[in-house]
Amino acid sequence: MRKQKIVVIGGGTGIPVILKALRKEAVDLTAIVTVADDGGSSGELRGALDIAPPGDLRNVLVAMSDMPKLYEQIFQYRFKATDGPLSGHPIGNLVIAGVSEMRGSTYNALQILSTLFHVQGKILPSSETALTLHAVFKDKTEVVGESHIADYPGTIDHVYVTNTKNSDTPCASRAVVDEIMAADTIVMGPGSLFTSILPNVVIPEIRDALINTTAQIVYVCNIMTQRGETESFSDADHVKVLHNHVGTEFIDTVLVNVEKVPDDYMDNNKFDEYLVQVKHDFIGLQNCHVRVISSDFLRLVDGGAFHNGQAVAEEIMRISERRS
Repeated sequence: MRKQKIVVIGGGTGIPVILKALRKEAVDLTAIVTVADDGGSSGELRGALDIAPPGDLRNVLVAMSDMPKLYEQIFQYRFKATDGPLSGHPIGNLVIAGVSEMRGSTYNALQILSTLFHVQGKILPSSETALTLHAVFKDKTEVVGESHIADYPGTIDHVYVTNTKNSDTPCASRAVVDEIMAADTIVMGPGSLFTSILPNVVIPEIRDALINTTAQIVYVCNIMTQRGETESFSDADHVKVLHNHVGTEFIDTVLVNVEKVPDDYMDNNKFDEYLVQVKHDFIGLQNCHVRVISSDFLRLVDGGAFHNGQAVAEEIMRISERRS
C-alpha cells in the first residue's frame, strides 16, 4: 500500500513539534524549511560563510531524527555568552555550516546529515541561498531583515524576499517544487506567520506550486498572537494574509485550537514575544472558503502555550487518509 505523502512547510520552533509526531506515522514525510533568518548564530554564520542559515534546519533535523538523547543534547548545545567567538553558537549550527562548506551547499549537507542521523523523511531548504526578508508596513515603511521586523511599531501589509548576495529572483531549492506537486497533503505551520511561513510561500516557484498542486493544503493556525507580527489577529486574519500573499484562496482546511489558555498562565519573561490567545472567528474563516476543524490542540508546558503535536498529527492523518 502506498504511503501518504505529506509535506510540511515552515520554520522556527513550530513545525518541529508537528514533524516529531508525523515521523512516527507510516507516511512519506518532507520538510521544507525557511532560510530567511538573519539573527543570532544563524545570522553570523550565513554572513561569514555565505550559506543558508542553519538554525531552523537544525531544529527540524533533530525533530525528524531518531538520534539518541545524548546526541541531541550535544547537537543542540549552545556555547556560553563568555565563550568568545563561539558565544551563542549551537554545536549543530557549526556542524551544518561546516558540512555545507565542505560539500558546496546546504542542500548537500542536509542529505549527508540526514543519513548520518537516521532522519525519517526528507529535509529541504526552501532555497539553496540565503534570503533577505523585507516587510512593508501599512504606513509604507519598509524594514529589511527578519530579526528587525518585530521591532518596528506598525502593522505589516506584506512581505517579500530577495537573494541576499545578488539581484537574481529567489529560486526554490532543487526538489522542492517536485515535492509540493507530488504531495497528497501539504501542512503549513504552526509558526510565525510573517517570518517563518511566508518567507517560503513568497518564493515565486513555491507560490506557483501551491496554486497548482492537487494536494490538500492544511494551515495549522497559531495559538497565540505575536509581538510585532500578528497583534490583535484572529484565526481568519492569519488565513486572509496567506491568501493575499499567494493571490488566491489556496488553503483547503484550517486547524484551530479552541481550548482556552488559562489567564495569567503565560510566563511573559520567558515567552515575551507572545501576547494573547488568537481570537476564533468562525464566520471570518467561512468567508475565506476553508474547511474549519476546531479542537483541543493545546499543550501547556513550562509557562508556554504550544500545539499538542500528537493531536495535530492525528488530525492531519485523518485529512490525508480521506483523500486516498
